[in-house]
Amino acid sequence: MAISNSFAERILRNCLDRDGYKLSPEREYGETGVDIVATKKDEMLHIEVVGFKDSPPARSKDFYEVFFRAISRLKDGARHCVIALPERFKRGLPQRARQYGIAWKRIGDAFPELEIWLVNCEEPGSYERTTWAEWLK
Repeated sequence: MAISNSFAERILRNCLDRDGYKLSPEREYGETGVDIVATKKDEMLHIEVVGFKDSPPARSKDFYEVFFRAISRLKDGARHCVIALPERFKRGLPQRARQYGIAWKRIGDAFPELEIWLVNCEEPGSYERTTWAEWLK
């Protein structure tokens, strides 16, 4: 079952708010920029959210696009570049990481700020924080 970007973002925003993060306002339709900037104490997170499409090629395309959106936040001084995905991606991530092997590892080495979060899109929702490198283990 498909999960829209906006639904996944709304669930994650609720979770982060519940965890005490101060959140940037939601972007207007067509507005560009980071999906969520979340701050708490000295931690600032730049979060890009993608949904889950029924079509595997569309999911792959979304994943590659969200990767580049996430690392583009480095120009804004991001120390945590987060790719937030519905937890259904969890099934395919180890396979994706193995498929790219050394390239996946090198991306993690090159971008230590890069994280992948899995969002449980059930109400009230939760999320699991992981590093990029964890998926190659």
